[in-house]
Parts: sequence; structure tokens; C-alpha cells
Amino acid sequence: MACAADVAQLAADPSIRAALDAVKRIEPEILVEQRRVCEIAAPPFAEQKRAAEFERIFKSLGLQNVRIDKEGNVIGERPGKAARPNLLLAAHLDTVFGPEVDVHNTISGTKMKGPGIGDDCRGLAVLIGVIRSLDAGKVVTPGTITFAANVGEEGLGDIRGVKHMFDVSLKGKIDNFISIDGTGLHVTRIGVGSYRYKVTFTGPGGHSFGSFGSANPIHALGRAIAKISDFQVTTTPKVTFNVGRIGGGTSVNSIAYESWAEVDMRSSDAASLKAIEEKFRTVVQLALNEENERWKNKGKIAVEIKLLGYRPAGETPEAAPIVQTAKAVGKAMGYEVRLGEGSTDSNYPMSFKAPAITIGGGGTGTGAHSLDEAFDSTDSWKGTQRALLLAVALVQ
Repeated sequence: MACAADVAQLAADPSIRAALDAVKRIEPEILVEQRRVCEIAAPPFAEQKRAAEFERIFKSLGLQNVRIDKEGNVIGERPGKAARPNLLLAAHLDTVFGPEVDVHNTISGTKMKGPGIGDDCRGLAVLIGVIRSLDAGKVVTPGTITFAANVGEEGLGDIRGVKHMFDVSLKGKIDNFISIDGTGLHVTRIGVGSYRYKVTFTGPGGHSFGSFGSANPIHALGRAIAKISDFQVTTTPKVTFNVGRIGGGTSVNSIAYESWAEVDMRSSDAASLKAIEEKFRTVVQLALNEENERWKNKGKIAVEIKLLGYRPAGETPEAAPIVQTAKAVGKAMGYEVRLGEGSTDSNYPMSFKAPAITIGGGGTGTGAHSLDEAFDSTDSWKGTQRALLLAVALVQ
């Protein structure tokens, strides 16, 4: 791995300079690829078509040992002089949008518009740009760069793609991890963890008049939501909670036999995240007990608390070589690196102290996770240059 003082010298190497020049030269072609791959739908848990295309792309670009692992991740290797150090450079295939969403995009000047065009079609395009530019510069690296287009970063995907690579398909083979996610030139070194639960209250139900006096699953859910809404949380470390969806009931004149809610809790601090999760469980049980006690002479209700997803919190220290190298790359390129926090694929390796960061793919994005998502490609080549130089620096 190159230390901070070495990065400027590394960037001046003739082959790497040629690769960096190639980035800027081929950026118009990379932007075409960005739009093209983004029009291959990749809903949560249905990334197969886009994965198949990246398997084809990786093979066509000359990567070695290209394969799709059992979780659906597309993996290919650009061997160096040695197998180690090995950098895993990844971008996620999936979007937040369901199969019903039209994923066609439009372009006007430097601005592209379409679902997923920045998150993470930009990251996927940067992978292609890095591979092509390294080859254009005939760059030979001391270590190996492994490229991955991975599944399961968004929503209930529960970062399953990266979990599988670290735990199964690339277990013990990853020395550093970089996720390219979204736009801009940020560096994420703190992973915001989350718990996601579905709470379901069930009971016998009945007619609103004839069965009046029975414990009511919807009333119990209301009690639980009221208690959750009264949570007092800290801002440092930041802790958040949200009841995102609710449902249940059959008609206005029926006592529901079922009610449910989906709850999201987040923090970058593992202890704080665990504390609010335990508090959540406590108030749900309390709501159940209160509803059953209120109508104790008739049928009782029950509750199920189901884990939908767990994204662990974690942190790569600012003093870590991978972060210092990212800062040095930014300095060599003439800008100050902004370090931040977020919820990304890097959460998983961060949670067990593996060297990991997430970087933006350049350009400017707006409206992520909305149908109005847009990407402005002004100077977007800087994102690919940064990813290339950082990747090379990390396999020295």
C-alpha cells in the first residue's frame, strides 16, 4: 500500500499517467454505458439480468476468473504481479425500485435523468472506466484488483452480496475494500448501522359491535407506535427511529385479526443502536400487555417481532492507511477530501475492523431513491480518476 507521501509520485508514473489521461478521454463512452446498463432493470432480489450483462462486460474487458457466485455477485480479477495485496473494488447492481418502475432514462446536455442513474449506475460505470483505463495505460500492479458488481445493497437486500463475498466466495482473500456508491467525491469511513423489524399483532377478531370488548390488534399497534414516537434519543452519537409502513384490518366495522408495522432504527454507534433496539422490544411487549389487560375478560392477542434486516454499525479510523491513502489521493488531485458517515456495503467489513471505505463516483447527483433521480456529468471523470489512483495505491 502506498503511503500518503508516495501518491503524487505514483500518479506521475508514465503508465498510471497514461491511464489517468485515458479516463478523461473515454468518459463520454463511459457515460453512454452508465445510461445503457441503467436501463436493465435490477429490482431488489431480481438483479439477474443486470448481473448477466456485467458478467459479459467483465469478460469482454479481459478480467480473469469471471464468475457469478451463489449469492448473485459478479466477480472478476485483474491480476497483478502477485495475488496479494488484493483490493476488492465494488459497486452494487440493485436499485430501490420495484419491477413495475420504468427504468428508461433521458439526457439533456450534461444532465441524465432516470431511476438509479446515480445510485448506483454511476458506481457501475466507474468500474468499467477503471478497467478500461488501466488497460489503456498498460498498468501492471504489484497486487491484484478484484472487481465486483454485487447484489443486495438497497433496502431489505440487507447487504447480502458483500456479506457473502467476505464470508464465503472471497473469504480470507480481501485485504482492502472500496465500495463505489453514488455520486460526488466523498469518502465514507463511518458505517451507520440499522435494525429493521416487522411487528405483527394477531387476535381472534370479530364484529365491532357483537365482539366488542375483545383485545384489538390495531389498538395494540397504536399503543406501540405511540410509545415509539416518544423515544428520546441522542444527537451525538446520532440515533434515529421511524415507523415506515403500517397495515391491517378488514373493514371499518370489524375488530382486526391482524395489524402490522415496519420499523427502522439507525445509529453509527453500535452500543446506541443495540440500546434503542432493546427499548423497541420492551415497548412492543408493553403495548401487548396493556391491550390484553384492558380487555382481559375476552380473547387475548399475541405479537411477533420479526427481524427484516440488520446492517451492523462500524468505523474505519481516520488514521487507518486506507483512509489516509484516500486523503492523499484527493490532495494529489487538488481537492480536500470530505470524510463522512453513511449506510453502505462497507458497513459489513467495518463492523469487524476490516479496512473499508465507500467513495462517490464523481459528478453530481440529486433525487436519489426517487423517480426524479438525476446525474450531472460535469467533471464526472474526476470520480473515475480518483477510483483508479486509489485502487492502484492500495495494491502497492
